[in-house]
Amino acid sequence: MPQNEHIELHRKRHGRRLDHDERKRKKESREAHTRSHKARTLIGLKAKLYNKQRHSEKIQMKKTLKMHEQRRTKQKNDDKTPEGAVPAYLLDREGQSRAKVLSNMIKQKRKEKAGKWEVPLPKVRAQGETEVLKVIKTGKRQKKAWKRMVTKVCFVGDGFTRKPPQI
Repeated sequence: MPQNEHIELHRKRHGRRLDHDERKRKKESREAHTRSHKARTLIGLKAKLYNKQRHSEKIQMKKTLKMHEQRRTKQKNDDKTPEGAVPAYLLDREGQSRAKVLSNMIKQKRKEKAGKWEVPLPKVRAQGETEVLKVIKTGKRQKKAWKRMVTKVCFVGDGFTRKPPQI
């Protein structure tokens, strides 16, 4: 038996950690942040090489997106010519075929990269600062007016109260 397959053997015997999938998902989602941070902080020749690599990846992604757009369009085949009379309603369909359908793996990758799985946002009316916050006058003469009191809770999503984005 080869000496270098001890990791696979251990995984086969004992399985993975219970939170393996969650950790993997989080690591993949953090990867974009780490890559952009690396692109910002690199200097000199390393930065040039790194940015060139990222640029080529983006071009490749655009090409695959364009191929998918092309898949939906119809293209005429000139080699197929029908014999005899053809009705008028079939003339515009004559010899058309769908463009080449890409493999499922490429489709899946495109969906992941193009952000097809975005979370649907609820329709929330933007509320102004005056509607949400009330000015409180303070001080001995009620002269200072820098404090604000929340009168209306706008949006409670993940346990934190926060204002909706100003549109």
